Amino acid sequence: MPHLGKILGGKAAGNLFSQSPKWRDLMPNGTTLNGFGPGHHAPPGGLREVNPTGSNPGALRMFKHLPAGLPDRSPLVVVLHGCLQTASGYEYGSGWSTLADRYGFALLVPEQQRANNPNTCFNWFLPGDTSRGQGEALSIRQMVEQMVVEHGLDPKRIYVTGLSAGGAMTSAMLAAYPDIFAGGAIVAGLPYGAATNAQEAFQSMLQSPARPARVWGDLVRKASKHTGAWPRVSVWHGGADPTVIPANAQEIVKQWVDVHGLSVTPTRRDTVDGYPREVWQDTRGDDVIESYTIPRMAHGTPLAAGVADDQCGAPGAYLLEVGISSSYHIAKFWGLVGTPRAAPIKTERATAAEAESIHTSAGPEAWKMPHATDVRSVITNALKAAGLMKG
Repeated sequence: MPHLGKILGGKAAGNLFSQSPKWRDLMPNGTTLNGFGPGHHAPPGGLREVNPTGSNPGALRMFKHLPAGLPDRSPLVVVLHGCLQTASGYEYGSGWSTLADRYGFALLVPEQQRANNPNTCFNWFLPGDTSRGQGEALSIRQMVEQMVVEHGLDPKRIYVTGLSAGGAMTSAMLAAYPDIFAGGAIVAGLPYGAATNAQEAFQSMLQSPARPARVWGDLVRKASKHTGAWPRVSVWHGGADPTVIPANAQEIVKQWVDVHGLSVTPTRRDTVDGYPREVWQDTRGDDVIESYTIPRMAHGTPLAAGVADDQCGAPGAYLLEVGISSSYHIAKFWGLVGTPRAAPIKTERATAAEAESIHTSAGPEAWKMPHATDVRSVITNALKAAGLMKG
């Protein structure tokens, strides 16, 4: 669950909140690491923990999901959770294992550990964790290789997505390893290189200082020696997001249209499930960048829960039912959606008993939508107390 630590996502900055005994009381509805309420676990999403075989310099945990009967050379999707979330909680809520079972691809879901970050955020702005060949970025890259080798997956169809801090880490993975990923999707995240310390992180989240597209693009180009084709990128953001303001989505788009050598003016605009979408095409006419803005939506992953082919996921804190499934449309943008497999699939629609076990003491509405919290005031006060912000 992305919250306080997604602004101060670094190891040192994270300690600011771990030193405050009451910071957890600020969580919406008292929600816990699984995002579904105190004393409860997220419903099973089919993830299995395995031991990383690489050096794992970022000390991340590794979870995977392999649908039954998955053929050789299947695609792989890497899913990165937000702060105060777990691998299983975010994967379950966003619906990725349902899509994996329905359409036939593997999942890799890395998980942050408290020893690395007290708020379980990926350290999305620390150069030592977001640069090629270093820290958490290298751990994720090693896990990808492990999945490809052990399960015979297609190395040319590897994709990465994440929410909030996981979205910012997705930006880092696309920049550091554009030779590995065919596509990425950044949900309520930030551009690569938006911050390198806690103060810059706070400023980027809440003010999103604009930079020329070429400056943003140069940050990506300098992150590796890549000279080939660039990943396709899908960008999703709430139009009323007070935590990672919507201007960040605009800066992400500027970064990637420059990398692709395109104009900042979209090739076309259309409407999908009632929401505006902008698309940028390359010289061959292929859609290589898309951007969705969900008006009036706050901070979180857009969902359309249900059992239809284009529905999945389970609403919860920062998993917001708005009538459009970002996970489904991201998978479709990457070319992973076709005819649903004939094999039986699971869904995230909870039974009455499961739903009762998931509800918090605040009642059924807590399952549907988190209460608002003044994150900006909390972070501002914390920064002032730590001497990181004046006034």
